[in-house]
Amino acid sequence: MSDGDEPLRCRGMRDLLPGEMALYRRVEEAFARVCASWGYSEIRTPTIEYLHLFSAAGTLSPQMLGRVYSFLDWDGWSGERVVLRPDATIPAVRLYVENVRSGEPARFFYVQNVFRFSTGEESREDWQCGVELIGNPSPTGDIELMLLGREALRSIGFQDVEVTLSHAGLVRAVLAQTGLDPQAQMSLYDKLLDGDLSVLREIERRLPELHAPLHLLFDVKGGSGTYLENLRSAFAEAVPGAAQPLNELTTVSETLDRLGCPHEVQTALVRNFEYYTGPVFEFRAAGCRLGGGGRYDGLIALVGGESVPASGFALSLSEGVSHLNRGQCGEPERERWLVEPADESATTLSEAFAAAERLRSEGFAVALGGKEQDGGYRVRLRIESKGDGFAYRLLDVSSDKTTLHDSLDSAIAASRDK
Repeated sequence: MSDGDEPLRCRGMRDLLPGEMALYRRVEEAFARVCASWGYSEIRTPTIEYLHLFSAAGTLSPQMLGRVYSFLDWDGWSGERVVLRPDATIPAVRLYVENVRSGEPARFFYVQNVFRFSTGEESREDWQCGVELIGNPSPTGDIELMLLGREALRSIGFQDVEVTLSHAGLVRAVLAQTGLDPQAQMSLYDKLLDGDLSVLREIERRLPELHAPLHLLFDVKGGSGTYLENLRSAFAEAVPGAAQPLNELTTVSETLDRLGCPHEVQTALVRNFEYYTGPVFEFRAAGCRLGGGGRYDGLIALVGGESVPASGFALSLSEGVSHLNRGQCGEPERERWLVEPADESATTLSEAFAAAERLRSEGFAVALGGKEQDGGYRVRLRIESKGDGFAYRLLDVSSDKTTLHDSLDSAIAASRDK
């Protein structure tokens, strides 16, 4: 394709080449191993879901609903509006409601993509590693997820994982105290979700009894302990509804401190979802946000089930993988061998395939081909017919050194010694 041609790939989408795909797969496998060790089981939900699943009151924010890919799924003379899933938690909750006995605890994890419209060349498809913990109330479930997420990221290859802790109830408590009708509260809440902190001045005018400016709640981070106590002194009297969220934050924060999990408290993280009801959190490393989640005790009832405590998080593979190299995550990459039959006789070909099978059983990645092939192989093994047997010519590509062996065992031993 010439420089002036438009790409054939859809805008906002990306290809994953073999090297990138290998890294993605190793990230996924590392994530799955950690989740399984914590007792979670893997699920997968459909790419297409009904729109009403996401437009039900209190699920996605208006900002997120404006970014979904929706279309009419024709069925004869009628049809239903469907979407490419923009979120993985809501489909997981739908799966729980339809397939698990009501109220029964469940620990799910998944690796799948989500689709959200964005402008320009920003990504419109993201791969997520996520977990959903259903039936475990706060604070136990919240603490479990933060520790699980931190361990998963460390296993993937991120060493300095930062955890930021917040509570969705603090925003709602402040807005409820203004006395505005629910629609006006929602309007202010949407602006806050969109990152518009200018509305804080309007809220402060309605709450003259505040002992501190609201930016301490919405725009300041701090440690645990003294920081939370200062917030309680500043806002508990003027905003009585903030007392319970602050108490829950304190319990979670103190427990994390005792467990040696470093974290910060930012009492009002901006979210793109409205279904969170309790503690929420984010994970950051390598200078970027890698994911987050929180408690959504009311979501299962909104989707059609009984009220069950639940929480979860999702990690963004697309955001995080670019900061890793192929040696940072998962198990070591297999050494790559290329087996070259010296001729195309049935005896030589059969020996080449048998040798490749043996090498794979020894833990190597093996392909068959000729001298013209190049694919990052460290070792080339040429198999030559020799009287009533075979000779095995071993080339170490890194040193360009060739040795000749009369058995495959000898060639394998020589390669390992090297």
